[in-house]
Amino acid sequence: MSVFAHLVEQLAELLQPLFHTSATAAAIVLFTALVRLLLHPLSRAAARGRRARAELRPRIAELREKHAEDPQRLQKAVMELHARENVAPLSGLLPGLLQLPAFFLLYHLFSDASIGGTANELLTHSLLAAPLGGRWADALAGGGVFGPAGLVYVALFVLVAAVAAFNHRRARSAAAENPVTAAAGDGGQVPGLAAVGKVAPFLSFFTLVTVAVVPLAAALYVVTSATWSAWEQCALHR
Repeated sequence: MSVFAHLVEQLAELLQPLFHTSATAAAIVLFTALVRLLLHPLSRAAARGRRARAELRPRIAELREKHAEDPQRLQKAVMELHARENVAPLSGLLPGLLQLPAFFLLYHLFSDASIGGTANELLTHSLLAAPLGGRWADALAGGGVFGPAGLVYVALFVLVAAVAAFNHRRARSAAAENPVTAAAGDGGQVPGLAAVGKVAPFLSFFTLVTVAVVPLAAALYVVTSATWSAWEQCALHR
């Protein structure tokens, strides 16, 4: 935690001439961008995996017809097909899972009152009028929805809602183009993926809840990562 805190402080010092009192918030955004940049090769691999699964759809449809009366045999046949073609059905989950350590580091860094036995100085930093260690409930108690700190959260909620609506619209368009695949799940009867496929278009909206309940620093990570993901998916699927 001390090493990570030092990293954030160093980034904030570099950005201080540009962002002044909000330099630490800018450092968190930059840190998030660096994490996503490091994970970009995995995102590209996940995009290739989705294209590979799309090419397998005709063959999966044949298997579905062949094993229509035996769901367990169908699942086994689809998984064997993926193995033969070297396609990993769950590869698209890796970029999201590998972000969790960075998110939890930020969460604890801006939740703990002390780090390494000394006072956590990062808790004194803010984004405009909103403390980076504070939560939306604190902003509401300190001035209401449209108070100085509350307006920072309003801006974040608007951005998250716009990104979520964009992702939802994009997911629905993809489902409309491939109705059979959408109904069966992207993996074609791979256990669990059908449920994921149905829920996925709505997951972006849960980011609103996350932003509301975690420290502002962690919320900035979530918002930046969600925005990056929307841009990245557009770039990878042009």
